[in-house]
Amino acid sequence: MPEDDAPKSAYEIILERLKNKDREDGVEERPLTAEQKGRIAELRRVYEARIAEREILYHSSRRKAPDLETLDRLEAEYRRDRERITSERDRKLDEARKA
Repeated sequence: MPEDDAPKSAYEIILERLKNKDREDGVEERPLTAEQKGRIAELRRVYEARIAEREILYHSSRRKAPDLETLDRLEAEYRRDRERITSERDRKLDEARKA
């Protein structure tokens, strides 16, 4: 049985549909250059380190928190910081892919 005639998984079907939709919408697929791949890897390392640093600070502060109100505030700050860092990382990764 040729490979093209083999049954496709749901995942493969969805990917095929998304690629067709992108083609219809005029989105072109370009492979990343070595420079882009390097930049993306560096951005991921930097932001992974920032998130780890923030997590360490959060856990340290949490151990010292005197009451539940302080714990709630620390938790909210931590979630906000993670969202901000993640959003910034994603924006920069998109920029690196488009460069």
